Amino acid sequence: MTQKQTLLGRVAQLAKANINSLLDRAEDPEKMLDQLVRDYTNSIAEAEEAVAQTIANTRLAEADLEEDRKAATEWGSKAAAASRKAEELRGGGDAAGADKFDNLARVALQRQIQFEGEARDAEPRIAAQNATVEQLKGGLTQMRTKLEDLKSRRDQLIARARSAEAQEKVQGAIRSIDVMDPTSELGRFEDKIKHQEAMVKGRAEAQATTIEDQFAELEDHSHDAEIEARLQQLKDGA
Repeated sequence: MTQKQTLLGRVAQLAKANINSLLDRAEDPEKMLDQLVRDYTNSIAEAEEAVAQTIANTRLAEADLEEDRKAATEWGSKAAAASRKAEELRGGGDAAGADKFDNLARVALQRQIQFEGEARDAEPRIAAQNATVEQLKGGLTQMRTKLEDLKSRRDQLIARARSAEAQEKVQGAIRSIDVMDPTSELGRFEDKIKHQEAMVKGRAEAQATTIEDQFAELEDHSHDAEIEARLQQLKDGA
């Protein structure tokens, strides 16, 4: 594969590239955009040089083709002139002279055939070169259009990418501090506090029960014997 064919393939590939699809798959859209701008700019410069060189070569080949056609025509005219001279001499009885000019006519015809062949061989090559030039020109036009569009949209696309990245970070931060999330640090801390509060209440209730029991033990029982004696008197007098 020639360098020109390789370049033509790359130009066609870039001209057909779906920029939005490339950006969607890119991990870093900003770097992807900068790389695309560089790729398009470099390829356009290379393609422009290749187009210029191809056009120059084609024009030289076309000039050579025209020269071959002219040469073929000229040698055909010389062959015809030599043949006429040979017939003239032969008619005058100069057979040796006639043969000499017939041989010259044959040489001229050989040269005519040679130049006609060179012209015939050059025509498809020149046609192919012109086709390549048109393809490169078409690809260049598309690439220039895409490059201008890419540059004009670059800031907007980068801003959108950065905005999306910032939103994702904010959402991630919100998820990480969601107090309703039992797996979050705040959720675990809240559970720990609730447990501590419950323990404090439990200890308070336990302590309160103990104090009541202690106060019950301190109740006045100094009249219990008299009460029992009087109750017995009542029974005896009945």
